[in-house]
This record gives sequence, structure tokens and C-alpha cells, in this order.
Amino acid sequence: MDTNTCIRTRRSVRSFKEEPVSHALLEEIISVASYAPSWKNTQISRYIAIETRETMDYIADHFCMSFSHNANIIKGSPLLIAQTFVKNRSGFTREGTYDTDRGEGWQYYDCGITAQTFCLAAHEAGLGSVILGVFDRLALQEYLQIPPEQELMALIAVGHPAAESPAPKRKEVSDLLSYR
Repeated sequence: MDTNTCIRTRRSVRSFKEEPVSHALLEEIISVASYAPSWKNTQISRYIAIETRETMDYIADHFCMSFSHNANIIKGSPLLIAQTFVKNRSGFTREGTYDTDRGEGWQYYDCGITAQTFCLAAHEAGLGSVILGVFDRLALQEYLQIPPEQELMALIAVGHPAAESPAPKRKEVSDLLSYR
């Protein structure tokens, strides 16, 4: 699949078949995602693959902050990825000071780039995905025993799509672009 087709046909998939995602396929997707650009090539994103139904149901029931939509997505997904990142590297100098006025914000930017690269690689491999951001991050971080030098960034539900989704209406380029 060429890049334009991959970008234009990738959707946030919220309904999946029960079919599991093979470890080999997941590892290939992570390998591709590792090529996402990052601040000074820091490559701060890390991934925890959650495959057990009991763990995913517990996460859905206890950490989705009464947001039933995300809880239902997690309960219907064969695989949940917890994306974490190594703190205090992206956007920082070697001495630990900020390189940019964005402070700690640049590490979130790098995680977004990597999450989208992950989702595009999953789509190219025939999988669907959706990035989830509404959850009790601190409590889930503790439950997953995220090391103190890392922070939980996002959850990504992954699986074989149950159905194809049409593209939602896109804004016109004239709404998105200005020249100075």
C-alpha cells in the first residue's frame, strides 16, 4: 500500500473481530513504529501488549472514568497497547534542562508521532486501531506497574476490523492552510 492510500484509508476502528493479533505481526508493527521521528532520535516510546481478557476487562471496568464508550472498545478488542514513554529525554538537554519553551510538552508530541506511525503500520498490515486518551492515567499507571522513569501516555485498541468504515468529511485545504 502506498503512503497516500494508507493515510487516506486509515480509520479509528472501534469494533473488532475476536481473532487474536499474532506476536509476529505486532512485533513487525512495533519495528515499523520505531522509525517514527523523535527529538534528537531519543525514541522514547515503549509499549505494553495486554492480551488477557481478564486484564482488559479490569482496565475497562476500573480505569475508564465512567466513559462507557472507551470501556466498550477495550472489552471488544483482542489487544490493548499501553503506550508509555521514557521521561525527561525528549525536549531536554543532556544536563536535564529544557531545549525548548515547550518544557515537558515535546515528549507528548513525540508520543503522538509514534502512536500515529504505529496506527498507520497496523493499518498497512490489515489491522484496525484507535488511540484512547480518556482513562485514569495515574491509577492505571500504578496498576500496570509502569517504572518511575516512564509515564503512561495512551491506550491503543488493536485488532482485525469487524467492518469497513467510510471516511468522515474532511475540511477543505483552504480551511487548514494560510500563507503569510
